[in-house]
Amino acid sequence: MNINRLLIIGLGLIGGSVALALKQAGSCQRVLGYDIKPDEVEAGLALGVIDEGSADTSVLPELVRAADIILIAVPVVRIQQVFAQIKPHVSAHTLITDVGSCKSSVYDAACAVWEVYPANLVLGHPIAGSEKSGVRAAKADLFDRHKVILTPVDANPRTAIEQITELWAACGAQVLCMQVKRHDEVLARTSHLPHLLAFSLVDTLARQDTSLDIFRYAAGGFRDFTRIAASDPQMWHDIFLANRDATLEALDEFTQGVAQLRTAVAQADSTALLSVFTRAKSAREHFSKILDHTAYSPMDTQNIRFQVTPGGQVTGNIRVPGDKSISHRSIMLGALAEGCTKISGFLEGEDSLATLQAFRDMGVSIDGPYAGQVTIQGVGLHGLKAPASALYLGNSGTSMRLLAGLLAAQTFDTELTGDTSLSKRPMGRVADPLRLMGAHIDTNEGGRPPLKIRGGQTLTGMDYVLPMASAQVKSCLLLAGLYAQGQTRVTEPAPTRDHTERMLQGFGYQVTREGASAQVEGGGCLSACEIDIPADISSATFFMVAACIAPGSDITLEHVGINPTRIGVINILKLMGADLELLNQKSVGGEPVADIRVRYAPLHGIDIPEDQVPLAIDEFPALFIAAACAQGTTRLRGAEELRVKESDRIQVMADGLTTLGIECQVYADGIDILGGHLQGGEVASHEDHRIAMSFTVAALRAQGQITIHDCANVATSFPGFVELARRAGIQVQAQTQA
Repeated sequence: MNINRLLIIGLGLIGGSVALALKQAGSCQRVLGYDIKPDEVEAGLALGVIDEGSADTSVLPELVRAADIILIAVPVVRIQQVFAQIKPHVSAHTLITDVGSCKSSVYDAACAVWEVYPANLVLGHPIAGSEKSGVRAAKADLFDRHKVILTPVDANPRTAIEQITELWAACGAQVLCMQVKRHDEVLARTSHLPHLLAFSLVDTLARQDTSLDIFRYAAGGFRDFTRIAASDPQMWHDIFLANRDATLEALDEFTQGVAQLRTAVAQADSTALLSVFTRAKSAREHFSKILDHTAYSPMDTQNIRFQVTPGGQVTGNIRVPGDKSISHRSIMLGALAEGCTKISGFLEGEDSLATLQAFRDMGVSIDGPYAGQVTIQGVGLHGLKAPASALYLGNSGTSMRLLAGLLAAQTFDTELTGDTSLSKRPMGRVADPLRLMGAHIDTNEGGRPPLKIRGGQTLTGMDYVLPMASAQVKSCLLLAGLYAQGQTRVTEPAPTRDHTERMLQGFGYQVTREGASAQVEGGGCLSACEIDIPADISSATFFMVAACIAPGSDITLEHVGINPTRIGVINILKLMGADLELLNQKSVGGEPVADIRVRYAPLHGIDIPEDQVPLAIDEFPALFIAAACAQGTTRLRGAEELRVKESDRIQVMADGLTTLGIECQVYADGIDILGGHLQGGEVASHEDHRIAMSFTVAALRAQGQITIHDCANVATSFPGFVELARRAGIQVQAQTQA
């Protein structure tokens, strides 16, 4: 950006810092300044913040006519006066923006002065500042890595918004857009209310007889919280009055929360106190992760790529994280049970945490996770509360599909949203049968998220035959059946994972299973229990395949869940010639577990039996790597479900394997893979965690380095994958891309 002349009206901390930042970036030829305080203008000139300026109102028209862009940085209560002063002299081609922290009052002021809102006025608010004020406190880096919120209106042309965006970007800021009203609501809660509380707390304590001792012995936390009470009183006086309605609304919400805490303390209600404190702690940690771009959030995640050095072998004893499917269900059923459920082995990945956060948002007290330990204070089948906003589920299709069943019969409305990948995935497969039961669910075109679920509906049980084998659809309907009148019976065309049925029985809810059908009766209740989650066989698969393809490998995967509906990968690898054995087999909480030892053995291609496809649906990306290293051709059919996972896993894997020198033939429901010699190269994961980890394993047999792009989502199912892979012997490095 190259501004010829920028006029700053109001030479304080913000206005002065904008001038310095633009000068340092080389984005402005000349900065003009105006302030009603002569000493501020003199200081601005002396410090080189502005190139020319005045405190004389008679000079202001000349400065306005000379400017390309005008930045108004005066207190919000003075903005209407400034608008009136500049209106006769400002050109329609001159852009105007501001820095006020209340946008409704600025918008109203503009309408009052111009009668029709001026198209060249783009409202803005930098989320940056200091307790110090005045142009002498200005800093060129004040906006570095800080956010600036623009609140454009329909009258603003796109070019005007783009130019103001470029101005702030040149200052080092991240620019976001928001509606005027929403901006004021958000800022009232995140900025205005904390300042109001800090002023009040310091004033209250300062009036105590023992105030000297209070401040003398105050710890760091007190100083951190009350630091903002040192801010400019006049400025905050103006802000609170300008944003009065939103501030009062936020203050009323806070007062209600404090009153509830006071009651809990007075009545020694430890459950209520713990519920509030754990929710607050988890929310604070979640927000911190969002700000660090590590949470399942709608913000852009860091662009991570894996660089994998060819060769090596995997050895030793390792335990992969807990089973994701069971982790999801343990939170859901624990939250709906009567009593306290304790969970160990919980998978602390993004998908499972999305489910956990959703139930916190619906009023469930959940402590943890701490090293896989989670404690849930169940609220019963009818104890959930309406969330304050849409439930954001990140990349987790399991969360969305299963929650749709649970929420279809609640008394309140809910909306389920997700990230870009999840928003492309089909949800009609759960929405359609739920509608047959009486649910009211709206989706986007093609049955895609978000799902908007209307509360207060009466569900009726039904006999439903799944058109495709899907554990998620089956589980969704069984969970809806807990609330339905009569019986809900689901029949599947092929066996799928039965974790929901097993866990319902573990919580004391009767499930009838006959052949390919599972049935529940509505109106029962769940009783709290303890759950030990076994290691995830899907995560173990990457190391099983690694040992199968890398000569010299000998690895044991400990305490892996070997549910009969999940062992397709074991059966398929054995058919291909894998040296694989199950040790220490036992049952834990109704789920069979074992240690799995795998040693290298040459593999050969096979026609994968179609009855094994539903039992290994999530493991096929890794199995495709095994096929690429096997002698002969491996053929897969009946796997169209792979087309609608986090990516089109058939096509994406075929593209990557072709890049690495492997011949593939893609079909609508499968693929043929001719084993050969893997070359090095760059492949795209398409933000699919299982694709990324599969190609990481492939490097063990590659003849050159493999680079895998867009790997940030590996955290959705396998936190700590890179570290564990390196410990086992895979030479992988995670790198952040610019």
